[in-house]
Amino acid sequence: MRVEELNELIISIKKTKTETNNIELKSAFKGCPEKLYDSISSFSNQDEGGIIIFGIDEKNNFSICGVYEANDLIKKISEQCKQMEPPVRALFTITNIEDKNIVSAEIPGIDYYERPCYYKGAGKYKGSYVRVGDSDEPMTEYEIYSYEAYKKRIKDDIRTIDDKKIKLFDLGKYDKYLKAVKEERENLANNITNEEINELMGLTVEGIPTLAATMIFSKYPQSYFPQYSIIAVSIPGVNKGDLGENSERFIDNKRITGPIDEMLELGMNFIRKNIRQKTIINEFGKREDRYEYPLKAIREALLNALVHRDYSRYTEGTPISIEIYTDRIEITNPGSLYGGVSINELGVVRPETRNIIISNILELLHVTENRYSGIPTIRKELLDNAMPAPVFISKYGEFKVIIRKCFDDKNDSYEEKVLTFCKVPRTREEIVAFVGLSKNHVMSQIVQPLVDKGKLLLTMPNKPRSSFQKYYCKWYIYIEVVN
Repeated sequence: MRVEELNELIISIKKTKTETNNIELKSAFKGCPEKLYDSISSFSNQDEGGIIIFGIDEKNNFSICGVYEANDLIKKISEQCKQMEPPVRALFTITNIEDKNIVSAEIPGIDYYERPCYYKGAGKYKGSYVRVGDSDEPMTEYEIYSYEAYKKRIKDDIRTIDDKKIKLFDLGKYDKYLKAVKEERENLANNITNEEINELMGLTVEGIPTLAATMIFSKYPQSYFPQYSIIAVSIPGVNKGDLGENSERFIDNKRITGPIDEMLELGMNFIRKNIRQKTIINEFGKREDRYEYPLKAIREALLNALVHRDYSRYTEGTPISIEIYTDRIEITNPGSLYGGVSINELGVVRPETRNIIISNILELLHVTENRYSGIPTIRKELLDNAMPAPVFISKYGEFKVIIRKCFDDKNDSYEEKVLTFCKVPRTREEIVAFVGLSKNHVMSQIVQPLVDKGKLLLTMPNKPRSSFQKYYCKWYIYIEVVN
């Protein structure tokens, strides 16, 4: 970081008086903090890394206190970085403000396959941290397992179900699958038995059925995995807890069970039942009834949840959820993004598949194409129907897709919401995710007009394009200062 950038960042921090998910403040006036391991670990374990700034006293109204001695501080921080696994190489910058030295340590995010980064003295399970808001939280055992499973190529969908018998399978579906294998995988099917096909295709391991086979061919997989199901609710409002006209919490509420392909169809039936239809005049001048959401996009989102959810032992108690609100549909599955793919890369780069056996079986059964077309299809369907872009959220061991309705007047509908949301400084990415529309529309049609009107202020007005830029509502900041 250049000294000028650090100075701008410090001005922004003093103005907003807040830490963030990638900014941590330490006073270091009397010496180097003894415990930096949690922040070093949490910043290393996120893609964007983070910055620890020494010489600002958060407890004293974010005043400039300076550091005791810059060179010695850098040496001791470096020593703590070397005690991490893998070792961390921080980038240091020194600046002088109010005749006091301030030091920043930029902690780079490490590659996904190297995570978690942890303090060796505490060990992996006690020394690994994750950044949550402006605090460092111990990484859960499940979060650590997710990294280990990726590194070791653990395939949870081929773990065996010891007490499951092949005779309990839906033999009609199984026969259809074997026929498809022999027709579409000719080089595999020549001169081998059905039992050998089962082993090679991941349906069995040493004759014992796998989880993949159980979730697709079993007549009732939930007899073994009750929560490998879907909880679907229709809510009479825009928030959980909203009540209907008769004080009902749910308009509809259903647990959906069965093999994966049946859960997909039953889930879609639930959604059709609980969303409205609208009448339009099509391109041929004829009246046509359409659902308020494009069903193709919804189906892709639900199919992705069923196919790509985490099927490890850590998630056996967590079902997929479908939540239908009056303004949106949310589909959530256990298991965050797999293999280090970022939200911005979804539908752009070819991701790794978490459950490759399940994907291959469903491809042969013509339930899914397995061509990485799900996310592009969702985006295209919503765009073709003049609807907001989908919002994808991956955090805390879960992945969520939010599909919103169109609004008659987007700008007026969102202006007050954005101003309220920005009562604390927000990044561009946070605002875009909150609104749920395309980045270009949010920034050019909503945020910039609010800036032009003086309703939204920039934390770094001299560098409007800075990657550290945040936006806040002048009225809220004023009220907070007065109080």
